[in-house]
Amino acid sequence: MKIVAHSDHAGVELRLEMIEQARELGHHVDDLGPALGEKVDYPYAGAVVGHKVASGEYDLGILVCGTGVGISLAANKVAGARAVVCSEPYTARLSRQHNASNIVAVGERVVGPGEARMIVEAFLSTEPAGGRHAQRVEMLKALDDPSIDLEQLRQMGPACAG
Repeated sequence: MKIVAHSDHAGVELRLEMIEQARELGHHVDDLGPALGEKVDYPYAGAVVGHKVASGEYDLGILVCGTGVGISLAANKVAGARAVVCSEPYTARLSRQHNASNIVAVGERVVGPGEARMIVEAFLSTEPAGGRHAQRVEMLKALDDPSIDLEQLRQMGPACAG
C-alpha cells in the first residue's frame, strides 16, 4: 500500500516510529516531515494528507500532532478524507472495518511508541467490511455535499431499508 505521513512539530518522534512500523510491514511510506526542530502547523499537515489521500494519490495516511484531534479535524475538512483519532488498536481496526477510515491520527502526548506501532499494524492490516457498513460509508460520502437533504440522507441508510 502507498501511504503518506505528516505531522506538526509536536508529533515528529511518534510519526517516525509509525513510519518505521508501516515500512516493516512492507508498505511504501512517503514522509512529508517535519524534521526535529522544524515548526509546522497541524491544520496545514492535516489538510495536505487529507488532499493526497482523498485524491487517490495515496491509499492511506498517517497523521500525528499533540493529541491527534486538531490534525484530524483539518484532514476531515477535505471531501473524501475520513480521519480517525486513535489511542488504541481496537478503534483503528473498527474504524477501517465499519467506517472505511483512510487516515489514522495519533497524539504523541497521548500514545507511546509501542501502542502507536500496534495502532499502525491494526489500521494497515484491516480492510473495510462492506455490507451494511458500505451503505453507511456512502452516507458519510454524501455528507461531503453541504447541501445534502437530511431526509434523503436518512433514506440512504440500512436502518430505513427494512
